[in-house]
Amino acid sequence: MLNDHPAVTGVQASSGTDPTTGGDGTPQADNNGQQDEEATKLKETKDFTPQNLPPRQRLEPNERPANTGGGSLRLSKRTSRPQLLSHATTAVSLADVHTQSHAGEFASNPSSPASRAVSRKQSLTHFGRFRGTSDSGGDDSGSLKTYAPSLDARLDSESLLGNAQEHDATPAWRALSAHIEEHEDPFQDAVAPPQMDLFGLQMKHEFDDIVPTDDEGSNEEAMLGTWKAKLKHFFILSASGKPIYSRHGDDQLISHYIGVAQTIISFYQGGEDPLRSFTAGAARIVILAKGPLNLVAVGRLGESEAQLRTQLESLYMQILSTLTLPSLEKIFSARPSTDLRRPLQGTDVLLDGLADGFTRGSPSTLLSALECLRLRKTHRRTINDTLLKARSPSLLYGLIVAAGRLVSVIRPKKHSLHPGDLHLIFNMLFEAGSVKAGGGENWIPLCLPGFNNTGFLYMYVSFFSPSDGDPVASTNSEGPRPSSSGKDDELAIVLISPQKEGFYELRQMRDDLITQLRQNGSLLNLQSALRRRHATISELLGPGTQLRHFLYKSRGNVQFTMPSFSPHYEGLAARRKLLCLYSNLHEALHSRTAKLKVQCIASQEATALAWETPLFELYCVAGPKTSKNDLAQGANKIVQWVRREEERVFIIGGAVF
Repeated sequence: MLNDHPAVTGVQASSGTDPTTGGDGTPQADNNGQQDEEATKLKETKDFTPQNLPPRQRLEPNERPANTGGGSLRLSKRTSRPQLLSHATTAVSLADVHTQSHAGEFASNPSSPASRAVSRKQSLTHFGRFRGTSDSGGDDSGSLKTYAPSLDARLDSESLLGNAQEHDATPAWRALSAHIEEHEDPFQDAVAPPQMDLFGLQMKHEFDDIVPTDDEGSNEEAMLGTWKAKLKHFFILSASGKPIYSRHGDDQLISHYIGVAQTIISFYQGGEDPLRSFTAGAARIVILAKGPLNLVAVGRLGESEAQLRTQLESLYMQILSTLTLPSLEKIFSARPSTDLRRPLQGTDVLLDGLADGFTRGSPSTLLSALECLRLRKTHRRTINDTLLKARSPSLLYGLIVAAGRLVSVIRPKKHSLHPGDLHLIFNMLFEAGSVKAGGGENWIPLCLPGFNNTGFLYMYVSFFSPSDGDPVASTNSEGPRPSSSGKDDELAIVLISPQKEGFYELRQMRDDLITQLRQNGSLLNLQSALRRRHATISELLGPGTQLRHFLYKSRGNVQFTMPSFSPHYEGLAARRKLLCLYSNLHEALHSRTAKLKVQCIASQEATALAWETPLFELYCVAGPKTSKNDLAQGANKIVQWVRREEERVFIIGGAVF
């Protein structure tokens, strides 16, 4: 009800009621004086109040009010993008960097799919944001180099990066380095092992034997630390969990780890999707199940699953070369808990030779190809003809091998040896040294799994000197050799026959072959070729080349060629680091999701290129500041050189009967 509320001045006057009376018409004499006084004050106030206030003056974005009140709230017109961790630099604009690095290419390249999931502080979502000038509103938190970590190795990083690496030492790049959050080298973790000093020390002691524990067990902790420091481990165990082989450590040391591995493998064997590989920290663990055997590789050298699996396949083939597949299956079908170390007694040195070759880095294993001795076409043809003339009726295959490289091969028509079988033979001859330790000639029963994994062949091996053709004296070398190839003056004849009693027949063939090679001058030609050794890359491509090393594989011939590691990759650690780079290039080129036939990787220490065609695979490495144009020119020079020297660096066909 209205009479329950106090009157509101200036509002009740418009209701049509006399202000001197109440709501029921009763006079209000006591309040008349007070109301007249309030009405007079209100009238005076209205006389001095402006009717319409002028609009408030709007400030421009760069202006500030003269007096900022302490209690007012002001919102700055800032972008919603993340703020910089450091102040923006004015030393160089992003537009300038695009100009130096072929800005046209960046405008046409879409962003990497992987970059969309990366924080905007570390990568660019669109290069188009920086196509304008400095006032385009671009965010300084991104730059060309911060995009590099998000590059997928399977994308065309070669065309995307352009010549950006050339400007790494310029003031422009140094000015931009403040915006790169600990990613100065985007490929450092991907292509390089640990730092050279630490890695070199690890490689130096990688092949040292682990001192067994003493009776009191006082050195157990030190022994375990030495074992864990190894960069690579290989284990072979039976399906029941019995240890068969380990590259490092004795049964007492590895029994616990073998048990853990067997538990993990057994857990996944019941399903339709068995465990193939997994990672633990910096280590990659790959498991290969082959019938009654499980083979495990543990590597910390950055190798891919496929590469480690290939190495496990080679170890498995080494076991089959001693037992054959039917014998292996028969042993475990009768007694699943059989200790296979007794039938394999004496083969540890062969397995160690393979494993150490994988750890040092084997281009032959990486490419699944063989290296041939560089020899003039006419000289190789003469050797092939001599092999055919001296051939024994019981001969199946014949090889002449020099310093771990193939010189010539004699084979049946439409048949050739599997590269994996040849790797086993080369490992037996040069890596393990067991055959060489037996004297000038040997007769060895051998299963070649790539040719026939169900039966044995018989191999006659004779080492001789290229200077006079006489058999070499017996050596007492034990254990694996420190290098992945034979000595520079070692030459061997390998003759393979299916006949168990063919030793004397093949020995006679060897004598006839040496006599004819001496008469036609082939021994002198071999001696001269061995003396030349590997040519340096400057000798092959010219002194002005930017390249430091390369691997060229002829896919049709399943052979490869390469220059000397000198002068850029002297020492075991430097060569292993180079092979790590080749391994990453190989994986980028041959992974299941790879679609591009050209891959490029850049790091602080090297720039590398991989190129695949139906005819060849090429991997080349140059210095860290080499431009893509120089890298491409060097790759083309290699292809042209191989075309000129193809029949010198590769065996085309061989001696066929």
